[in-house]
Amino acid sequence: MRGWKEVEYEVVRDSQDNCVTVCNMENFDPLGIHTGDSIVVAPSQTLSDEEYHMLRTAAIRIARHVGLVGECNVQYCLNPDSLEYCVIEMNARLSRSSALASKATGYPLAFVAAKIGLGWTLPELQNNVTQSTTACFEPSLDYVVTKIPRWDLAKFTHVSRDIGSCMKSVGEVMAIGRTFEESLQKAIRSADPSFAGFAPLPGCAPADDAELERMLQNPTDQRLFYLAYAMLERGYSVERLHALTRIDRWFLHKLDNICAMHNALRRPHQTLQTLGRAQLETAKRLGFADAQIARLVSASEDDVRAARRQLGLRPFVKRIDTLAGEVPAPTNYLYTTYNAATDDVAFDERGTMVLGSGVYRIGSSVEFDWCGVSATRALRELGRKTVVVNYNPETVSTDFDECDRLYFDELSYERVRDIYELEGAAGVIVSVGGQLPQNIALRLHRNDVRVLGTSPESIDAAEDRHRFSQILDRIGVDQPAWKELVSAADAEAFADSVGYPVLVRPSYVLSGAAMNVAHDASALRAHLELAASVSPEHPVVVTKFIRGARELDIDAVAYQGQLIRHAVSEHVEDAGVHSGDASLILPPASLTPDVLRRVKDIGAKVADAFAISGPFNMQIIMQPGASGAPPALKVIECNLRASRSFPFVSKVTDSNFVDAATRAIVGEGVPAPVDLMQDAASWPYTAVKVPQFSWTRLAGADPFLGVEMSSTGEVACFGKSPAEAYLVSLLSTNGFRLPTPGSAVYIGVDDLSEPRIAQKVARHFADAGYTVLTDTPATAKLLALQGVKVVEFDYANRRTLRDAVADSQIDLVVNLAQRRPAGKADPNYAMRRMAVDFGIPLVNDQRCAEMLVDALDALPAGAATALYGKQPLNIRTPVDVKSWQQYLDMRK
Repeated sequence: MRGWKEVEYEVVRDSQDNCVTVCNMENFDPLGIHTGDSIVVAPSQTLSDEEYHMLRTAAIRIARHVGLVGECNVQYCLNPDSLEYCVIEMNARLSRSSALASKATGYPLAFVAAKIGLGWTLPELQNNVTQSTTACFEPSLDYVVTKIPRWDLAKFTHVSRDIGSCMKSVGEVMAIGRTFEESLQKAIRSADPSFAGFAPLPGCAPADDAELERMLQNPTDQRLFYLAYAMLERGYSVERLHALTRIDRWFLHKLDNICAMHNALRRPHQTLQTLGRAQLETAKRLGFADAQIARLVSASEDDVRAARRQLGLRPFVKRIDTLAGEVPAPTNYLYTTYNAATDDVAFDERGTMVLGSGVYRIGSSVEFDWCGVSATRALRELGRKTVVVNYNPETVSTDFDECDRLYFDELSYERVRDIYELEGAAGVIVSVGGQLPQNIALRLHRNDVRVLGTSPESIDAAEDRHRFSQILDRIGVDQPAWKELVSAADAEAFADSVGYPVLVRPSYVLSGAAMNVAHDASALRAHLELAASVSPEHPVVVTKFIRGARELDIDAVAYQGQLIRHAVSEHVEDAGVHSGDASLILPPASLTPDVLRRVKDIGAKVADAFAISGPFNMQIIMQPGASGAPPALKVIECNLRASRSFPFVSKVTDSNFVDAATRAIVGEGVPAPVDLMQDAASWPYTAVKVPQFSWTRLAGADPFLGVEMSSTGEVACFGKSPAEAYLVSLLSTNGFRLPTPGSAVYIGVDDLSEPRIAQKVARHFADAGYTVLTDTPATAKLLALQGVKVVEFDYANRRTLRDAVADSQIDLVVNLAQRRPAGKADPNYAMRRMAVDFGIPLVNDQRCAEMLVDALDALPAGAATALYGKQPLNIRTPVDVKSWQQYLDMRK
């Protein structure tokens, strides 16, 4: 079936046999790539009328045959050369594509399915968009929707970039346009701000045609950009590309339209001054951004914007009304397009704009969506009209009933400024959507856009590592020794003076992108090159990396430089693990009242120095003092925005930090200052947040924790003690379980591992009746334990490895190595990867391993979730089950 099309229908049916297809979608890629990893277009563009109705009829027959009451999706593969088709699967539930279909059509599938489940029928339900017709209809679309996945494979070492039947993407974007070309280019830019549109990337330039054809034939996360390279730089024809990729010719011809304009704009002697109105308008209708055009005609983005404004070219605002304008609809669900001549709305509300977080990716996920939604709700409670801009179909913030106006559009400087000017907005909030809005804040501010809350000049000072460090020195707040990069030689000289390891820190990045610990000069040079490529317009700072220190998080809200809310969380892991990958304890378990007071003082000084009005977050290193002296507190980072831990601290403290921050941003209803941590030591509960990783889906990736974030989610649980909360949280993650009795625990270390912890872990599991295994005689000697067996595996031979692991009865791998390996030959990499590939629970941090055995030691008799060691079980859960409200009530 190679080359067959993949098509999907979303179907709704009620108990009275009313049945409709809400949306049909078509994959850009042919069969063989998981829908979650494929570009998806709605409605289908290449099906004939006969094919469309054939598959629609089959979907309805399937829904009726299985007795569906609710919503389902039916996936097909279709022979492009005949009417032959096969059903791939039918899911009688809401799925990932249900969210996409809901946002693509304006038809709220989950809402309707829930109502049907409660006994309502489709004719009884109202179409919430038109507010005058029923839900028993099939939406009509007068626009094209394109979904593009977001991958973060570049964050992982040794990972395979191939995509296929196993989903690897961590998020997706949805773009709306009146043509496929416009929709596609908007989607490409939304997936990553560094993408200009359909154009080659610097890293996608193969050495020869053989390599190029291999990259086109074998799908990867970068195939779209190899297509661009083939068409723009090598002149590949549509027929040649179709033969290599089996992508439908219709899509390839549309890509060719973009390439024709691209080539016209980059012709020799083509300048902005010689670019006529007709050509510029055509480029905009094909989805070209101002910055994209500027790069091709050797001008600045602001110059292109000024030129098109002078020519009267601006985007028009259109509604998503579910019926393609056939019925008047007062909907607030909007998008912008250049393929129109009129606006569908009047701009008379002067709302407050809230910029969303964009695509889910490593470092920015549902936590920031919660922040954006909470901010919007706070504004509406204050009586303000709200305008939300976001393009993520998976979010609550893109539900049109959450705000007064929803623009499903790009979060670029160009589009945000367009919407701001059209709406005559009262101001823009940039501090609740993560890093993406922050990156355009200063430019908006300097172009007469009113940014609310903390000044973008202060935001820029905090994001610029060099300026931030200077301000900390000025206000007397300690920090690790640092130096701004001037040259590699200077960086090496600095590292030699303070001693390795050192930390390379670029500016204006999210989730620690390109941040690395260098243990020697060669590693330092490699990390400096990477940091300069990721953030080329901003300085790179090198700081002394402090071993054996603990990291603290302070999430806070200030108003006009005065601290009004703060929460302090403590990491389980040592400093050096990104806060997004760390386990957080709140209230902190080991901090004295004096340390909490000093942390608050630091927060107050920073709030005052940067004149903060709104949310901010800091990471602080706590370094043990010498000879009983108080620990040193050193600030390593500050973000003048909401952080990914804001939802966690809000739920644990029962104080909505984003609600308070929003009121501080607009200066209305600002709450009085309160010290939430004042009685932290007496709280009758503790909450612990632990990361969720997706190593199993990332073939070859090293499951190693470092300063660049790699987790894809998180869970948090409460308990009566830190140990209890940690154990319950860990057991709540996918892929972790306690080892079964009679099995073995495999332990690995390196030269940076603490022998005390390795010995403690080995002793615990040996005492609990497990066989302790390790990989080298040296490690066995270090464990200082009788009965440790040395088992060496041939990791290169996958055929024999599984049998060897099974024969060893390994049911838990504890790898305490601290040094990132240089290659796949490293035995600790192989050990960690073996655990992931064979579904064996893995603990890959020494502090987490110690906390795990402490938590297991603290369990009362008979309290565990599965047979554990020599201890018999008689209950299902390790602790009493309480609701969130019950834990909060314990403080009263």
